[in-house]
Amino acid sequence: MFDYQDVLFGARTVGNARALRDLYCLHALNHLFKTRDRIIKNNARLAKVDGNEELDLRDQGFTRPKVLMLLETRQSCVRAVETLLQLSEPDQQENKKRFEDGFVQPEAKFGEDKPNDFRELFEGNDDNDFRLGLKFTRKTIKFFSQFYNSDIVFASPLGLRRAIEKDPKNPDADFLSSIELVIVDQADAMLMQNFEHVDFVFDHLNLQPKEAHGCDFSRVRNWYLDGNARYLRQTIVLSAYLTPELNRLFTQHMRNMAGRIKYQPTYPGAMLNMNLPGTKQSFSRFDSPTPSADPDARFKHFSSAILPSLIRLPKPSDGGQGILVFVPSYLDFVRVRNYFADSQATANVSFGAVSEYTASADVKRARSHFATGRHAVLLYTGRAHHFRRWRIRGVKRAVMYQVPDNPAFYEEVVGGFLGQTVGEGGVDAASVGVKVLFSRWDRMALERIVGSQRVDGMMKERGGDTFDFV
Repeated sequence: MFDYQDVLFGARTVGNARALRDLYCLHALNHLFKTRDRIIKNNARLAKVDGNEELDLRDQGFTRPKVLMLLETRQSCVRAVETLLQLSEPDQQENKKRFEDGFVQPEAKFGEDKPNDFRELFEGNDDNDFRLGLKFTRKTIKFFSQFYNSDIVFASPLGLRRAIEKDPKNPDADFLSSIELVIVDQADAMLMQNFEHVDFVFDHLNLQPKEAHGCDFSRVRNWYLDGNARYLRQTIVLSAYLTPELNRLFTQHMRNMAGRIKYQPTYPGAMLNMNLPGTKQSFSRFDSPTPSADPDARFKHFSSAILPSLIRLPKPSDGGQGILVFVPSYLDFVRVRNYFADSQATANVSFGAVSEYTASADVKRARSHFATGRHAVLLYTGRAHHFRRWRIRGVKRAVMYQVPDNPAFYEEVVGGFLGQTVGEGGVDAASVGVKVLFSRWDRMALERIVGSQRVDGMMKERGGDTFDFV
């Protein structure tokens, strides 16, 4: 599957995660061992050379590390390391106890009420600030080797950036100068963090080193000397779905001369998975001329076209409570929250707000008030749902301020939250519904919700159009 082209794979699932990990770990070991064997053979040849014979053996980079694995959590690192150990079967493992103490935790800490993708990501040690060097010899694997003495560097984007910027006055990324294989697993989870850390790491790959670090320049391959290493490096990115950020990474940093492959499946549409016959799923399109203008255009459409209809709904005492406003972006969430708090249009609307930064006591209070009807509206961020997967009770209508990148969020809000309300007998399926705001820039996320066959038609229509599915 991997060969030596760059690969952007947008169909990673919990079901195929183990097989993909086995493949990329085997691929990494094959690359390392072939490189090591070539160097050992060339060392033997040089040892036998007469004084008058010259050999031009170009078999190395500036520094030793050849493989970089960017992973989201320490537990993901544990799984990758365990796979490497099973494949390589070393006789000795140095500092293994230190690795187990710092990385390994029992995985079973969530109940069956949490979805499989959440448990895979957050069970075990979910810390996302780490880095680890791994050195291979003939019979031994050494954990926590210095980066310049390592063959594989494992790190989270945040952890690696902090390692590079440890000395702000003299940042050191020379150990990334000769990376030949980059593997990024669970890239979709990294999108829920600060993706700038990923961009930062890629910006510092395969640069000319500032110092020699004991390099034998007579053995350095010509493409390193010529500054062309980035075109020989293979990059493999595995994600559950594709986004504009990953497409940008593909365009800017995946330039292998052997070519590149981007795989994205066709989607039947997450909205078809809702077991709520008679429930209206409404998609409202607005005009947005550029990506930079999209936040303002989205807020204008929400405040002028969507919010007035919500305000006109019956009061909580008359059964009109239960409006969940799902806001994927925290910046958009702050804007909407401030509008609810300060605008005269919403002065008589009781609301609660839950984000990834809300204190636990405030979250509990907001959810309770919403479930009992004291709050007619609950503002809820996508990142809060990603990190906690709370079950919100009392939802009778859902408004998605933007199409979520993760289609599972749509299923959990519509099929889960609304479905629970219907199942408990609070309302019938025809009385609940969801309204989703989208623009031309939401195409990739919208395709996963409505399906590949429907998205083109919805993109061709004019702004202001509404598409209803029952």
